[in-house]
Amino acid sequence: MNVHKTIEQKISEALSPTHLQVINESHMHNVPPGSESHFKLVVVTDTFSGVSRVRRHQTVNGILKDELAGPIHALSMETLTMEEWERKGGVVRESPDCLGGSKHDH
Repeated sequence: MNVHKTIEQKISEALSPTHLQVINESHMHNVPPGSESHFKLVVVTDTFSGVSRVRRHQTVNGILKDELAGPIHALSMETLTMEEWERKGGVVRESPDCLGGSKHDH
């Protein structure tokens, strides 16, 4: 199973989100084509009600600990309750451009 599908499966099973987006942003970085190393997650679940943003991220990091120790180099996330998601109008923030360079640039 590829990394993208593994993330979807693990988050879905652990958090039963009402909305889940797993966005492979590897193409925005200096990695080979087809890489699965940089991801953005949008996880909407009422499991996060009353839980701080730091704790939400720790929860997701714990679920994906094996992937973070291996193939995932970078993971950004939006972790929201349904009420927070609706207040945002269901809009996902744009990711900034990668400021990293090639090791050959140094």
